[in-house]
Amino acid sequence: MVNTGNWGLTADLRNRAESQAGHAIGDSGAYAIAREAEVFAMTEALRLQDSIPEVAAKSIMGIIAKLEMIVGADRDIGDPTDFPWPHIASVMRDLKAIAGDLPRGRRSRARTRGNVAKHWDSAAKVVAALEEESALEHRGQRG
Repeated sequence: MVNTGNWGLTADLRNRAESQAGHAIGDSGAYAIAREAEVFAMTEALRLQDSIPEVAAKSIMGIIAKLEMIVGADRDIGDPTDFPWPHIASVMRDLKAIAGDLPRGRRSRARTRGNVAKHWDSAAKVVAALEEESALEHRGQRG
């Protein structure tokens, strides 16, 4: 089995009989591809998030943007009411009261669709490779 580093996909292929999601969607592979594309997108977002501490803010708005990212990431934290999260949110509110809020931006649909297509293509290649390897292993066990 190829180790993609993406536990969810690899686990489903190893335990296909136990994968309820795979049975509910059918054998088209679209569900596995969509899940893998989501993993690629999240990995890319986390890579960007991990690079933020290395970037120096050059303005109060830059500091607010960094705090927005930190506070927005609290969804992944066990208890966002624990220190330091309420304190960071408080600092962000204070900065916004002094400097103003960040301008609201909208991503273009074309850019979003391009990103989706990129992750979908990458995911389809991984799923195809894993399915091919699984089929070869299955044939090897029978032969």
